[in-house]
Amino acid sequence: MTGSGPPFQLSCTHEGLDALVKAIRREADGKALRKDLARNMREVLKPAAAEAKSSIMAMGSSGTGTGPGLRSGIAKKIRPEVKLGGRWTGARIKAFKTPGLRHFPNAAKRTNRRNGGWRTLSYGREPWRTQDGKRNWFDRSFEGRANEYSQAVKDAMDDMARRLIARIPSG
Repeated sequence: MTGSGPPFQLSCTHEGLDALVKAIRREADGKALRKDLARNMREVLKPAAAEAKSSIMAMGSSGTGTGPGLRSGIAKKIRPEVKLGGRWTGARIKAFKTPGLRHFPNAAKRTNRRNGGWRTLSYGREPWRTQDGKRNWFDRSFEGRANEYSQAVKDAMDDMARRLIARIPSG
């Protein structure tokens, strides 16, 4: 190694995350380090996921149907996702599909739409009607706090980089 710096360059971008993951892979216990990094990144995003869940639960309800609850079904499928390598590398909050929820797999996407809502039958029979959700509930739940969550993810990356740098023998 030449110089006194770390054996890799880290910046808090996708490229920086890629560099960090490559440095972790070079370590003997790289798999455990990657799991730690992913877990730490998910942990810092849990408050953001809770905010999105709270936002969908605040959507109004006009029905008293006996089927599974639309809002709670969507809320159960909102969680932080971290991928380290592959086609996509990064951290995000994702509302996953809801295939078992009233045959409505895109419930999160349809309730979040700006216009159009979704079409549904009235009590399972004709006529079809258009039902509107709480527009932009997912996007609005992060307004003004995106930088805070981004910084928390960057801090988790920095912590892992410091752990790797501490392993470099001085001398």
